[in-house]
Amino acid sequence: MSKSSVITRWLRNTNGAGFAVYCITAAFLTYCSMYAFRKPFTAGTYEGLSLWGVDYKIILITTQVLGYMLSKFIGIKVVSEMAAGSRIRSILLLIGIAWLALLVFGLLPYPYNFIALFFNGLPLGMIWGIVFSFLEGRRSTELLGAGMASSFIVSSGFVKAVGQSLTVQYGISEFWMPFVTGALFVPLLFFGVWLLSKIPPPTAEDEAERTQRIPMGRKERRQFFLAFAPGIVLMVAIYVALTIFRDVRDNFAVELWAALGYGETPSILITAEIPIAVTVLLIVGAMMFIRNNRRAFYANQLIIFAGGLVVLLTTWLFRSGLLDPAAWMIIIGFGMYLAYISYHTMLFERWIALFRYRSNIGYLMYVADAFGYLGSVGILFFKNFGASELSWLTFFTACAYAMGVATLALSLLAILYFRQKERALAAEPLPERVTV
Repeated sequence: MSKSSVITRWLRNTNGAGFAVYCITAAFLTYCSMYAFRKPFTAGTYEGLSLWGVDYKIILITTQVLGYMLSKFIGIKVVSEMAAGSRIRSILLLIGIAWLALLVFGLLPYPYNFIALFFNGLPLGMIWGIVFSFLEGRRSTELLGAGMASSFIVSSGFVKAVGQSLTVQYGISEFWMPFVTGALFVPLLFFGVWLLSKIPPPTAEDEAERTQRIPMGRKERRQFFLAFAPGIVLMVAIYVALTIFRDVRDNFAVELWAALGYGETPSILITAEIPIAVTVLLIVGAMMFIRNNRRAFYANQLIIFAGGLVVLLTTWLFRSGLLDPAAWMIIIGFGMYLAYISYHTMLFERWIALFRYRSNIGYLMYVADAFGYLGSVGILFFKNFGASELSWLTFFTACAYAMGVATLALSLLAILYFRQKERALAAEPLPERVTV
């Protein structure tokens, strides 16, 4: 018997804790490695550089996000339709293309190399859905997803700290630093993907509790949208607000921390995110203990509501001078990520399980992500051309207020919609929801 089959057999027979630790490790390492090909360029300041009268860093971020956004729209089809046998090679191919784009970014001279970041972002937007497909549809999906999603919080700061160290301590230029950072993470990427390849599919018990997960073609995607259109619109609208806020905080973390007085402390980029990751992981992971899908789904809605409330209240306290700047950045990061990661770990998982709709998370997540990043691109253009006089800190504070209010209002409407949807289905069941 081969070593790979021995590992897979062990995973089928091991206890819950061992299986969870293995899957979280595999997903975390793989997705953390992806960040090394996506985010390190944002550690540069590109001081004194501009193009068409626009700060060059904004040009770089906008160009990459355009590619990443387009990738999300492509992923609505590609990820939701992907068969299990194509996942591993797809991850390696997509990240390989992104790394090649970083090589071009280093080779091309300024100001022409910005276009390379479009092709860097273009393949990377599909990685999350492919990796998460190894974890969805299981009785412990919340815990597994929380472990993977913690990489969102920690990895970005970590790879930016690595990138900043390469430029400051080793003198590598800001244009070559992203490619070198990616090279450092190639072994970790291969190890993570190898671990993923050994994970067995969901068991019969998983499918009984969480509903079977299947590829979704165009017909199945259309049926799902028509069945839940108002709910999809409401939940995507909340996610758009969360994505905009998260991207501003993440992409301009260096500038925001500098404005708060921590410009000479690069380690805060990672140390501030660790308590957020641990706390969110514990809260979201604990949701797996709620076996009843209905209770878990509405608890998830309340968690999203609470996340928006935390951001709104703490921003008011900060602006009133009642909260320390560092504490504010950490607490609003917690509130935002609590709601944001709920989407990536349990909202769609329990949505499908509650309504017993044979489908997959990839479709819902990529609809949300596509419009989320469309909003992120729009806000970057607005900041640069409609509110360029505002500092990033002032603009970020305004985004915090807007996101908090939108999350509170739309969450309440979503809860009312899904309660009404349940009553309608109870009165007139839809058999096609279980046999798409």
